[in-house]
Amino acid sequence: MPAPDPVISAAEDLELLRDAAREAGVIAMRYFGKNPQVWMKGGTSPVSEADHAADAYLRETLLAARPDYGWLSEETTDDPARLLARRTFVVDPIDGTRGFLEGLRSWCVSVAVVEDGRTLAGVLECPAKDETYWALPGQGAFLNGKPIAVRRLGETVEIGGLKQLIDLMPAAWQGRVQRAAHIPSLAYRLAMVANGALDATFVKPNAHDWDIAAADLILREAGGAVLDGQGRAPLYAGEVIRHGALVAGSGELLTVLAGVIAGTEA
Repeated sequence: MPAPDPVISAAEDLELLRDAAREAGVIAMRYFGKNPQVWMKGGTSPVSEADHAADAYLRETLLAARPDYGWLSEETTDDPARLLARRTFVVDPIDGTRGFLEGLRSWCVSVAVVEDGRTLAGVLECPAKDETYWALPGQGAFLNGKPIAVRRLGETVEIGGLKQLIDLMPAAWQGRVQRAAHIPSLAYRLAMVANGALDATFVKPNAHDWDIAAADLILREAGGAVLDGQGRAPLYAGEVIRHGALVAGSGELLTVLAGVIAGTEA
């Protein structure tokens, strides 16, 4: 597979992602609250006709514009030929399908361009909430065109994720921690950390690239990070697309959370 045209900048890719994600959000909204047809993947994970419609649009549109890019999507059978591409689209047409089907508004279209394992451009389109997040490396993170940043550490901290992990926080933190309400979309939960609505979150094992590739960049550009228990940032669009336990946040709190999951892996 040929390498991408070197004149294509990350900013140009971002513009393509923004336009495509916006239209995919319009497509998904046609099904939102309308009882779309649903199937079960692997007997446990729902997928709807809305997921399929948005995925088909994104694949057709993005690959028509960048035919030499690889394609990795939750709703498309993985083709190992993508590993030969220099850049790869990493897509979740509806992140938070369960919430979408329950009528919750905190779901999003997640699209990213990845090169050498790192996200070059990321967009989260959240049409039921009228929110669009995007970021480029070194350019900051934005919500509806306005810069966003992680929350400064306060006396109390609000953390998302499994109660079992939150309960393992060091004793010195236990009196400061409030557990956030469950957010079905992991990408949206990471966006909440990026915009200061949450302080941090645990991410249980088995998150996939399409869940986090776009949100990772948005959070990083907002002053935070996604890390594993050894303090390493995830890589995306490689042969392995599933991750172990992760944490997302910033500053001292992020270090504490990383220590918690490191302890569970010891």
